[in-house]
Amino acid sequence: MAVFEATARHASFKRAADEMNVTTGAISRQIRALEGELGVKLFVREVNGVHLTPAGQDLFSEIAAAFSRCSDATKAVKAGKRDESVTFACTDAFATFWLMPRMVDFWTRYPNITVNHLISEQSRDFRNAEVDLFVRPATGAWPNENVEPLFEDLIYPVCGADFALEHQGVSASELSRLPLLHMDWTSPDWPLWQDFLQAVSVPCEGLRGKRFGKYALLLTAAEANQGVALGWDSLVRPQIGAGKLARFTDLSMRDPVGFCLAWNSKKWLSNAAATLKAWVREQARSSVPLLSLGAGAKRSGSQMPRPETQALMSLLGDTESAPSDRNGHQR
Repeated sequence: MAVFEATARHASFKRAADEMNVTTGAISRQIRALEGELGVKLFVREVNGVHLTPAGQDLFSEIAAAFSRCSDATKAVKAGKRDESVTFACTDAFATFWLMPRMVDFWTRYPNITVNHLISEQSRDFRNAEVDLFVRPATGAWPNENVEPLFEDLIYPVCGADFALEHQGVSASELSRLPLLHMDWTSPDWPLWQDFLQAVSVPCEGLRGKRFGKYALLLTAAEANQGVALGWDSLVRPQIGAGKLARFTDLSMRDPVGFCLAWNSKKWLSNAAATLKAWVREQARSSVPLLSLGAGAKRSGSQMPRPETQALMSLLGDTESAPSDRNGHQR
């Protein structure tokens, strides 16, 4: 099973062979023998490597979880103590703007728990058996996974203070004519500018502007008055409160994707992981984003509010009501 686990993890006979210090042929023969014993095909062979069949994915989930438990137990025996570390995975944007500003609270309250962070824009990386908890886009159902939504969110345009002053006479209907800052999301589910403008019934032909591969860089460009970005309230509200960013126009839409907290249902959660999970839930409840016009997008042809009122508007109620908790696992 070790050969199968290594091959599945690397998606490559060669890399598995390198790890186990054997030949590629030896790996291939053992995989064929395992497939013959089980009577099912576990891998699809391709020119650039291999990938798991559905049967292979099911087997890998079980084997990886078992290997992870063995690894955790070995580490605990060596250290002479248990449940003091947890691996948490999320995207760079979530880590930078939501998680890290709050982590000081966790470190203060639980100084004996070490949190190891896996930051990746590829959500499939979160399926690694070494990951205890992860936050991912709340779309689709993954096998062998427990999942719960964190909060609803609101999306609206943001920009730097000087840009807001320079364009304070611009109406919402003219937004698409300004330089827009575009995010090239690795997930096809996150909304783009075209999706946003269509949702709020604003013309969106010939969109122009700069493109970014990381959300942190995009917001940095927005702060530097390079254009208008789409801001997720849960991520940008602190920057608005600090005056680094300002809401631009009163357009908004509910986030159609959102974030969820998930963990492998086949893997036992340690006390440290359970403590972190409870803390993330607590933080999510205490930082519910502001939502406006419960049905969806807010549209207006009026001019943008003055920049000095932006933070106050964001904090005091460009909203009608706070969202209630939702039942169910998926959005």
